[in-house]
Amino acid sequence: MTARPMRVTAGVAVRAAFVAALVAGAAGAAAAQEGDKTLRFAFQGTLNALDPYSLNETFTLGMLGNVYEGLTKRDKDLTIIPGLAESWEVVDPLTWRFKLREGVTFANGNAFNADDVVFSADRVRAENSDLKTRLPADAEFVKVDDHTVEVKLKTPNPILHYEWDTWYIMDKEWAEANDMVDPVSARDTSPRPAAFTANGTGPFMIDSHEPGVKTVFKPSESWWGTPEHNLDTVEFTPIAADGTRVAALLAGDVDLIDPVPVQDIPRIEANPDTEALTGPELRVIHLGFNQFDDVLETSDVEGENPFRDPNVRKAFYQAIDIEAIKQRVMRDLSTPVPLLIANELFEGSGQFERWPYDPEAAKQLLGDAGYPDGFTVGMDCPNDRYVNDEAICQAVVSMLARIGVTVNLNAQPKAQYFAKVLAPGGYDTDFFLLGWTPGSFDSWNVITNLAGCRDETGKGGPFNLGGYCNEEVDALAARIVEETDTDKRNAMIGEAFEIMTSETSHIPLHQQSLVWGKRSNVDIVQRPDNQVLFYWATVN
Repeated sequence: MTARPMRVTAGVAVRAAFVAALVAGAAGAAAAQEGDKTLRFAFQGTLNALDPYSLNETFTLGMLGNVYEGLTKRDKDLTIIPGLAESWEVVDPLTWRFKLREGVTFANGNAFNADDVVFSADRVRAENSDLKTRLPADAEFVKVDDHTVEVKLKTPNPILHYEWDTWYIMDKEWAEANDMVDPVSARDTSPRPAAFTANGTGPFMIDSHEPGVKTVFKPSESWWGTPEHNLDTVEFTPIAADGTRVAALLAGDVDLIDPVPVQDIPRIEANPDTEALTGPELRVIHLGFNQFDDVLETSDVEGENPFRDPNVRKAFYQAIDIEAIKQRVMRDLSTPVPLLIANELFEGSGQFERWPYDPEAAKQLLGDAGYPDGFTVGMDCPNDRYVNDEAICQAVVSMLARIGVTVNLNAQPKAQYFAKVLAPGGYDTDFFLLGWTPGSFDSWNVITNLAGCRDETGKGGPFNLGGYCNEEVDALAARIVEETDTDKRNAMIGEAFEIMTSETSHIPLHQQSLVWGKRSNVDIVQRPDNQVLFYWATVN
């Protein structure tokens, strides 16, 4: 890949497009009538292909969640509620029955029915899908009638539907007519034209979409639900530069931004027309290692992979001063964690502690592993996805230098980053930063997705970028997903996390805090999963 030239070209294009969009937006605002209810939203990253199975990323799924719907939904408190399925029952441990909502139509007028559910179940498990783990690979979806679907399982699964609020149901007829039977790969930089259109059952429809420039949402007049918003239009514009994004909010050119750099909160609070909206987030930011390949391509170590030695992984962990990152990079708007899951989501997290920051111990561990002088390795990091993501990576680079490790940082926009480090890019990374919010808000999701043994294609743990593998952890995960007794289940979860911690499978860093900026006349629900959902927004 020629990542560096691509980054420069893309950055120039996005900046130019943003200037043009901002001018157009300002002109449109000036011409708007008094009663116009337009929400102008800016995020640090882009919205690219609109295929709901291309990218398992919170921002993309949240944006598409305004347009598409799952069989289930989550309310303002993240409780599972009916969506396109008005009810469901567990007929027996291996059979679930879903009663589908009648009278629902897609944005193009096609009726929603059981055929769409069966089609979507097959499509989301296809090769290019980034959301395969939403459904068990061997589950059979059976149409009982037009508005009833049964799911036949091979083994019990009490959390079968926990992630179905972001498994969006697609229109079978529309997908077949528009060459969208197969999902668009996250690595495909020139997807077929239909990937830039959407046809969902949700409260909004996409009126126009210019990837990397601007996306316009309009309320869907045919939506089956009762709107809680008062919006006529939503205009989304990506603004990568933190300073530009904040300036746009302060100037009144946009109404809502995500995220606000923590150092800019006082500026926003001091402005009488803007406010910072803060709250806890369930996302955990972590570092991971390539433990899959025999040799690290970005390292000067020849003939072996130093990350296969748990002493090396622990050395990296103990070289990182998490309190310095919390105070200096995150301005105290982060919570260091000992596990890959938020403290609120696993009641046993209190029994775990982080490995202590100890550079001298880290040097000793490197020496014990045969690298007393350290080594060189590359690191991949997004620069427009998480709060202060590139700054965190720069801090890690500096800290590792103190124990003799030279890290060559490759920070890229999220589109290039994910295309490189995920399965479509061949997991092309040796050392990386990633954020993870379990869609099920459950530990099994974390253990399976981030630590499940996988092959080179991602079969197994698809988001286990580094290829960590422990068969005992895999066996525990298989039992956890079937267990219905909470105490037994938590004990097995704790056992799996104990193994991962003892082996330093990854380096958990922190839960980042949510910080959105908004105009004072805007009200919106801020859920801890950080999905920006327009159907709970009002402009006064």
